[in-house]
Amino acid sequence: MIAFERKILENGLRVLVHRDDTTPMAAVNVLYDVGARDEAPEKTGFAHLFEHLMFEGSVHVPRFDYELQHAGGENNAFTTNDITNYFQSLPARNLETAFWLESDRMYGLDFSEQKLETQKNVVVEEYRQSYLNQPYGDAWLLMRPLAYTVHPYRWATIGKSIDHIREARLQDVKAFFRKFYHPANAVLAVAGNVDPQQVYALAEKWFGDIPSGAPNQRQLPAEPLQKQEKRKTVHRDVPQNQLYMVFHTCGRTHPDFHATDLLSDILANGESARLSARLVHDQKIFSELNAYVTGNLDPGLLVITGKPHNGVDMDQAEDMLWKETQDLIANRVADRELQKVKNRVEATQTFSESNLLARAMNLAYYELQGDADLYNRQTEAYARVTADELQRVAKEIFRRAHASVLHYLKNPGA
Repeated sequence: MIAFERKILENGLRVLVHRDDTTPMAAVNVLYDVGARDEAPEKTGFAHLFEHLMFEGSVHVPRFDYELQHAGGENNAFTTNDITNYFQSLPARNLETAFWLESDRMYGLDFSEQKLETQKNVVVEEYRQSYLNQPYGDAWLLMRPLAYTVHPYRWATIGKSIDHIREARLQDVKAFFRKFYHPANAVLAVAGNVDPQQVYALAEKWFGDIPSGAPNQRQLPAEPLQKQEKRKTVHRDVPQNQLYMVFHTCGRTHPDFHATDLLSDILANGESARLSARLVHDQKIFSELNAYVTGNLDPGLLVITGKPHNGVDMDQAEDMLWKETQDLIANRVADRELQKVKNRVEATQTFSESNLLARAMNLAYYELQGDADLYNRQTEAYARVTADELQRVAKEIFRRAHASVLHYLKNPGA
């Protein structure tokens, strides 16, 4: 159980504090309610671009990393389709440094054509290295628009086209910042050897006079029910074929999310899971297999991906995966198998609670979903899932009409 306190400033900033006096450190996490799904279809990749721009210096702090390192801290950030998250770890006695730095870049970045051009070049190079020149790197650039037709999950955080980043103008970037980077669209979570009243006082001091802004009120197009299987085949210079199968699922806050997540664990969480045990070790159809849920806030995907051994026919490999999914529909999961994956979930939750930064991150993330205390209720939510629920959810998910399949094949002679 992660105890915490909450306060909302007048400008809408949600402040969460978790006190842990067993450590000399503090973790500061600032989550912005903006991700790739909030971009316009003709201007994608902006949320990720902003992750880079936020380290280019603010109005009063030209060297963000230098100031933080001088205080004994380190920081990083990440962008998803749903959120943008910035985090710092530093000695608790230097907590105010983190508040000064984060508040100043929330108040106003130091925008310039030169800095924008620098980070545009960085992102373009990242696109080339991670998506175009990396084996299997473009798989999700292919899978997203195959699985989604109207929802903005149809493009990756890097963007739908790298030209959108190349063509980004300073006025576009400034407008994006004003719309999303403000107190009413953020959650500040602090964990560590800190006093909650001190944290609230620092939050008022450094964030309290930043104009509120309007909360992010989304009106995103709902993805229509998929009624026909979608397929795509590509050839690339890769050492081994890869198979991707995705199925539409509920969003993270839906009552069926935990059952959906457990289904993916039953398939491929650990060497003793079904896909690994049967198709990797016993029958040796695949050299590796994975299954997971994307865990998006809006309806997401359950993903199965694997590399068949060279010489194994791709259609045969795909048929074997279909048999495993249909077995979850036809046969109730045994109590022992279900309990095993629940135990793994509980172990993962316990491990995350041992990490100070993970506590701050998770409190902020679940607060975004409506209540930070949802973090404390995750193990219980998984524990309540029954074998009957798994069978029902499997029947809803594993239908051919709901599947999108990519055969990612190595070029002949590769």
